[in-house]
Amino acid sequence: MTTHSTHLATIDPIPPAGPVPHRLAAPHRMPGRGRLARSQPLPPARVWKGLGLTMLIPFVLSAVMGLAYLGAFHQPEPHNLPVAVVGGTPAAAVFAQTLNDSAYQELDVRTVADADAARALVASREIVAAYAPGEGGATLFVSSAASETSASVAQKVFGPIAYQQHLPLEVVDVVPAGAHDTTGQGQFFLLVALSIGGYASAIPIAGAMGRFPMAWRFGLAAAASAVVAAIGVVVAGPVYHVIDTGQWAVWLFSWLYVAAIVLVGLGLHPLLRQWTTPVLTLCFVALNFTSSGGIFAPELQPGLFAGLNAFWNGAAWLHAVQTLVYFPGQNFGFDALKLALWLVPGTVLMLLTHLWSVRRTRLADENAALLEVEEVVAPS
Repeated sequence: MTTHSTHLATIDPIPPAGPVPHRLAAPHRMPGRGRLARSQPLPPARVWKGLGLTMLIPFVLSAVMGLAYLGAFHQPEPHNLPVAVVGGTPAAAVFAQTLNDSAYQELDVRTVADADAARALVASREIVAAYAPGEGGATLFVSSAASETSASVAQKVFGPIAYQQHLPLEVVDVVPAGAHDTTGQGQFFLLVALSIGGYASAIPIAGAMGRFPMAWRFGLAAAASAVVAAIGVVVAGPVYHVIDTGQWAVWLFSWLYVAAIVLVGLGLHPLLRQWTTPVLTLCFVALNFTSSGGIFAPELQPGLFAGLNAFWNGAAWLHAVQTLVYFPGQNFGFDALKLALWLVPGTVLMLLTHLWSVRRTRLADENAALLEVEEVVAPS
């Protein structure tokens, strides 16, 4: 019986009928793919510290602006508002004394002899309003050019009094605001523009101060201030006609005002760096605008802002410009003196920080030279 040895060969299976399915290719693995992405670690502490210090600036500005503006404007009330009662009779004196006693904290009441004297006192800004009762009616003398809000408060004070006396009230605007500045606040908004232009100019000049000698720094500050003042006066004058008279004098006062802001900014920048803008905003926005008297006169504001009005440069500028535009012939010498004196702190700050920078540079050079000497003489 013959035995046949059979070799088992590997035979491919018969493919099934129909389309041949494509074999799925193995996906190409990229680095980091095919597994869950690891979560990114939190930034180091120094990043959080830097972010926190940077965010302090807007937080502080928000708090300062809110406290200043709401504190100054949220509840205007008269505080010793200077007013007068017209009449030289004993009845007028009794009426004035009664009014003064009933509102001794709100009003400061005096008597004047006649309507002409009342007009003169309102026009000179010695009083806010004068009330003149008569047989057929009453007259209230005010000045919207001096302060439109104070004139409105005076009407609220004396309107009910005239009603109780059964007297129709006529309001006479002794010195009205201009035809293109019906609220009398256009000069205040020019003050806003000058202030922002001033401290915005200080920052780029301060960044380039190290490349210029001291005399050039003062020259750049003066030139930038002159340009900012000119832009403001042109916009307020020929463009919008808020200031139609005394434009050269207004420009000169504006130049002094802006120069003080720029000098203070240049003097503070080497010390405060990124905090220079917040400090300038505090001084020349938060405290400056609120105490200037442009919205509410100091007699309608809390004591802090009324006190700042006596010496702050924004209040001096606004009073001087009001005098030039609406009250020609009145004295503004004290306002000019205050604006000039505000140049002193900026100048002193610039000189002191310059001396400090020179000393710091000299010490750094001496330390570097000492290290080089120690490296040379040190044993190898």
